[in-house]
Amino acid sequence: MYQFLVSFTVQPEHRDDFVRAARKTAQDSLANEPGSQRFEVIADEQDPNLFYLNEVYTDAEAFDTHASGPYFGAFFAEASTYAQGPNWLMRGNLVGDKAAV
Repeated sequence: MYQFLVSFTVQPEHRDDFVRAARKTAQDSLANEPGSQRFEVIADEQDPNLFYLNEVYTDAEAFDTHASGPYFGAFFAEASTYAQGPNWLMRGNLVGDKAAV
C-alpha cells in the first residue's frame, strides 16, 4: 500500500472551510476511486491552524489516478486560496506489502 502524510497551514478564518473541503474530498474519493483506501483529516493538537491529511492507496498508481481526478482538483482549487501546502511529511510503501516489491 502507498501511504502519505501532508500538512496544510490554514488561515484562521477558513479552518471550517478547509475541514469541509477536505472531508468532502475524502468522502468522494473513498466512494468513487477504487484504489483509495483511507483518507483522514487530522487537526493538530497544539496549532489550530495546522491540519494533516493521512491518505492510503492501493499503490502509487492509484494515488496518481486520484491526483489527476476531479476531487483532487476541486479541493486544490478551493483550498489554495486560503491554505499553504501541502508540505510532504511522509510518503512511501508499507514495508512487506507486495506494492513495495
